Amino acid sequence: MRLTPIAIIAATVLVACSTSKTDRAIPDSSASTEPDSTKPLASTAAFTQPEAVRYDPDQDVYFVGSWGPGSPEAKDNNAYISRMTPEGKVDQLKFIAGGTNGVTLHAPRGMTIVGDTLWVVDADAVRGFNRRTGAPLATADFSAFKLGFLNDIAAGPDALYVTDTGTDHLYRIAAGRVTVVIQNPALGSPNGITWDAANHRFIIVPWAGDSTLKAWTAGSKTLTAIGTKSGGTKFDGVEVLSGDRVLVSAQSDSSLYLFTGGVGRPIIHTGGAPADIAVDTKRNRVAVPFVDRNMVEIWQLR
Repeated sequence: MRLTPIAIIAATVLVACSTSKTDRAIPDSSASTEPDSTKPLASTAAFTQPEAVRYDPDQDVYFVGSWGPGSPEAKDNNAYISRMTPEGKVDQLKFIAGGTNGVTLHAPRGMTIVGDTLWVVDADAVRGFNRRTGAPLATADFSAFKLGFLNDIAAGPDALYVTDTGTDHLYRIAAGRVTVVIQNPALGSPNGITWDAANHRFIIVPWAGDSTLKAWTAGSKTLTAIGTKSGGTKFDGVEVLSGDRVLVSAQSDSSLYLFTGGVGRPIIHTGGAPADIAVDTKRNRVAVPFVDRNMVEIWQLR
């Protein structure tokens, strides 16, 4: 599929600016192996079906993507992205809003930052916005593909990669084109994806199937199991920490899991089903959105 002209420029910037992306390892002090069952530092109930959060360390702000009223699969152009401070205060509720200032946005899912572009997965596309002004910059159109549920996004050194939870597909966006790079039931209805720079691979977490984290290397057709936990799956967000540790949200038991040495165990028990999380790298905190509760909580990682 072709991108808009400005998208081709943005794709070029993607490679040049890949070192500034936020899908990167988080310092050792950001989490410990000790369980944390304390109350959240902040709870912000200002959103409508918030599904994903992305932390911007340069601006020291969270972006919160909300589906708005209605179905997440409806192309109703009523979704929005908010700016929220690290303390949980809404700085601008509709920083980016469907139907305003030329913006199309139906139901934002995963987000990632490359350079000054905030890339957002939508119901039928991946959209790029200026992370400082909110202005629309690019659209990668997926209308030629039979989609299930486009979900999360990660930036590697060469391209953007997007999961489809409903069809076991992984897509690649580069050089003005959208292509399928892998289709494999072993993905287990892939949900969250993130770039593991230390090991030059992506980590993908399943929504269904077994409770196993998968590693995938660009260009490969195979997946490698790198961690598992007991109990159900329903994994959603994933963040790579330093020291080969991985933080994952699990809706099966409303918990955040820390994976170390190939084994995951809960370190935070939330008050609902956690969606796509984001880590504040300056304060060692994690922001957790809850679609059904219309809320984002901020928890301290110890």
